[in-house]
Amino acid sequence: MTAAVVHRTLAESEWRARAATHRARADSLAGDYLHRRAAGAKHPVLDFLWTYYGHRPAQLRRWHPGYGVALRAAHEYTDLRGYHRVDDADPAGAVVTADPRFLRARGDTVAYIADLLRATATRPPQLSCFGLHEWAMVYRAGEVRHDAVPLRLGAAGTDAVVESMPVRCTHFDAFRFFTPPAVGRNEHHLTRAGQRQSEQPGCLHANMDLYKWSFKLSPLVCSNLLLDCFSLARDARELDMRASPYDLREYGYEPVPIETPAGRADYVRAQAAIAERAGVLRSQLLDCCESLLAALS
Repeated sequence: MTAAVVHRTLAESEWRARAATHRARADSLAGDYLHRRAAGAKHPVLDFLWTYYGHRPAQLRRWHPGYGVALRAAHEYTDLRGYHRVDDADPAGAVVTADPRFLRARGDTVAYIADLLRATATRPPQLSCFGLHEWAMVYRAGEVRHDAVPLRLGAAGTDAVVESMPVRCTHFDAFRFFTPPAVGRNEHHLTRAGQRQSEQPGCLHANMDLYKWSFKLSPLVCSNLLLDCFSLARDARELDMRASPYDLREYGYEPVPIETPAGRADYVRAQAAIAERAGVLRSQLLDCCESLLAALS
């Protein structure tokens, strides 16, 4: 059996208190998604965090201490993916920690994420896209992606906005949803293979993806960081949709009218604030990845 790396062991009372605090915060951030889902209702802004990213609320609520931290008397963790027991003889109960074999199995993923985060952080933020990616997704389209929500300027008005400004999307996972007529309007043709070269820290979607990268590393990364990234993703998603072509006032979202100079200035200020928060979290997540890679070596 591979020896576990344990830098610290938490007593049962300590880790259960941390886990309870985490669950309460997760519930406050997740909002009423589960109630909406049970009622068959949908939310065009916040449901994206669950449907697109695929990380379930129950998974978000589960607290993980991160690699190298062991939990005493943590029986409910013994069968969770990525954990193993390091001491069954402890009088207080089984001591459980993240399994180094799981880290080895995820080594390529850790290295990929670290490389992408590092490359993104080396670039200056670009704050001149004005959220046009959402507009490009419905440009000259025969149907609207969010068909339950009307276009604020109508189809012709939406197309006119796209044609009035350069489209400067740098995020492949937004670009791949562009309509065919919009693809050629983007400054660069983006590919999955070129994602490392195109990602930049001003991009709302690259910053939202910090949530994706952090949960892909569970349970190797502490869940406190995961919730910080989820909170950022939630705020970024709200800005993303307020600046979109959709009229979301029925849901309580005032538009950021990027078709006007004042609206574009408001968007840039909000985008820069998101990017500043994301820079701190990207650095923390990269530090975690570097520590995990050091453990592998």
